[in-house]
Amino acid sequence: MTIRRLLVANRGEIARRVFRTAKEMGIFTVAVHSEGDADAPFVSDADLGVALGGTTATESYLDSGKVLEAAISVGADAIHPGYGFLSENADFAQAVIDAGITWVGPPPSAIAAMGDKLEAKRTMVDAEVPTLPSVEVSESSDLEAIAQEIGFPLLVKASAGGGGKGMRVVDNKADLEDAVLGAKREALNAFGNDTVFLERYLPAPRHVEIQVLGDEHGKVLHCFERECSIQRRHQKVIEEAPSPILSESLRNEMGQAAVAAVEAIGYVSAGTVEFLLDGEGDEAQFFFLEVNTRLQVEHPVTEEITGLDLVREQIRIANGEPLGYEQSDLSISGHSVEARLYAEDPSNDFLPATGQIDIWEPATTPEVRYDSGVESGSEVSVEFDPMLAKVVAHAPTRTEAALKLALALERTRLHGTVTNRDFLVATLRHEEFLAGNTTTDFISRVDIPGQRVPSQCELDDAAISIALVSQAKNRELADALAFMPSGFRNSSMPSQQLLLSHGDTEIAVNYRPLRGGSFEVRVGEDGEPRLATLLSIEESRFEIQVDDIRASGYANKFGNRWCVDIPAGSLEFRERSRFPEPDLADVEGGLTAPMPGKILAIEVVEGDSVETGQLLVLMEAMKMEHQIVAAFDGAVTEVRVVVGDQVDNGELLVVIASVDD
Repeated sequence: MTIRRLLVANRGEIARRVFRTAKEMGIFTVAVHSEGDADAPFVSDADLGVALGGTTATESYLDSGKVLEAAISVGADAIHPGYGFLSENADFAQAVIDAGITWVGPPPSAIAAMGDKLEAKRTMVDAEVPTLPSVEVSESSDLEAIAQEIGFPLLVKASAGGGGKGMRVVDNKADLEDAVLGAKREALNAFGNDTVFLERYLPAPRHVEIQVLGDEHGKVLHCFERECSIQRRHQKVIEEAPSPILSESLRNEMGQAAVAAVEAIGYVSAGTVEFLLDGEGDEAQFFFLEVNTRLQVEHPVTEEITGLDLVREQIRIANGEPLGYEQSDLSISGHSVEARLYAEDPSNDFLPATGQIDIWEPATTPEVRYDSGVESGSEVSVEFDPMLAKVVAHAPTRTEAALKLALALERTRLHGTVTNRDFLVATLRHEEFLAGNTTTDFISRVDIPGQRVPSQCELDDAAISIALVSQAKNRELADALAFMPSGFRNSSMPSQQLLLSHGDTEIAVNYRPLRGGSFEVRVGEDGEPRLATLLSIEESRFEIQVDDIRASGYANKFGNRWCVDIPAGSLEFRERSRFPEPDLADVEGGLTAPMPGKILAIEVVEGDSVETGQLLVLMEAMKMEHQIVAAFDGAVTEVRVVVGDQVDNGELLVVIASVDD
């Protein structure tokens, strides 16, 4: 049956991505959404939106009964699951099929075969696909004996896991038991299954995966590889295709292994076989990691180098059509790099951030692909993954693709919450990345700054721009003497002053109007006088000349916060009052929540003595565990939370008095 009305059981950028292709194929589209997503861009993109109710993933996108009921209620004849949520839920896939609705994905049996990582490894051994040694952990397991058999370092992994959840690297036996307990707890919370296993850990491999396509007529092809080695917390940040180090012979060998892997489970639709690659050149060894029985987040880089639309291929296959081409018809054209733009703080262990996106405006040049789930005004909540967009560049060479992507990210107007944008730009321009030295230890091995540190010259130029834009805007809004030139004085008066701060840096811009509409400006009391002219201003865009330098940019004000985009990059300032402000000093010795979350455990009570690095509170946020540890030796004077509390970002949890107090 030909698909005519497609429901996407997902949200954000992947829902928008599927809608885009479906509409191009003439298919009516249906979105489902939680309460908080009612006004999200992906809902507006669809032809029809169905409210699932609920605020959390469990109450909405993970409720298979609600999703199936929504599909039936609007007459959807197909469901595309995207990635995450129910995409690899074999029971849901079977329920869709049993309801007479087309499932745009692999057979439930193939999903089930790969849903348990331990069972998947056994299947791969039978298919003669190389695998790493591993042992399941049970209540009766002798952890030390298993660890001795596998050897340190080793990896604790959730059998039902993915995305880095339920995963711990262990370097010695002293940490093993706690790592197993933590991984089991996290896996149960994220997947409803706390089964874990121990596996040999490769400290610095490459993460290389093969895209596969299989139709209902028995044909399976591979679409070459993607390298996804730049990761934090075992989650991918930058992906590319092809890999910078694969030889043609190794590419063919891995491609054939991937085809054998999915043929062993009767695979149909788009899927990915993930491998760990250890070593360099033709001597490198690869080992099976897992099969993702769905579309991958990083699928765009494959589309860019092959010319395929993988969502279109999924829909064609679900319609029963043959692939219609051979392995020999596929080839690699140029190079593609994708960066995942997250609301997270690289300077604080990449902790997710929340808040409102005040400005989202993709760069117009250079031309790159944006798969985004946000727009200006979108809210980033604690309930869902903090990825804002995927930005993808394609070019004839790898270096060109990386630099093109870096420039596009730099020119993207993005304000309102902390993001990893500066980290991505710095990574893409780093010599180690450009040289292809992209093993999975890249982030720990290479010192990439989490945030860009602007020069004083950049700060001064941006501050001057803000001062002139501010006075022009104020003049526009003047109710009295609106005909007067901006900054006009009929006597000799002191310079006007605008006080700004950027982080810990304070900047005072003193400006005095001159004839002809220009201004004499000084940054700081002792700054050299400079001639500045605001040449034009239209909404937030301005053009300015300072001495002999002419430039354009954007400036927006939100409350007392200025968001500025100039050629050197994006900056944010706070406009300071000219009068004393109340002292809002923090509680001395107070430890706060790094983000909104739930308190899982409290390891101390009032009066306890603690040492630097000692675990105080364990909290869960974004389905990941976060440890709050003592920053110095001291004694606990207050514990302000209890197990089960939901806390906000910055909320005070524990207060410690220094031993010197």
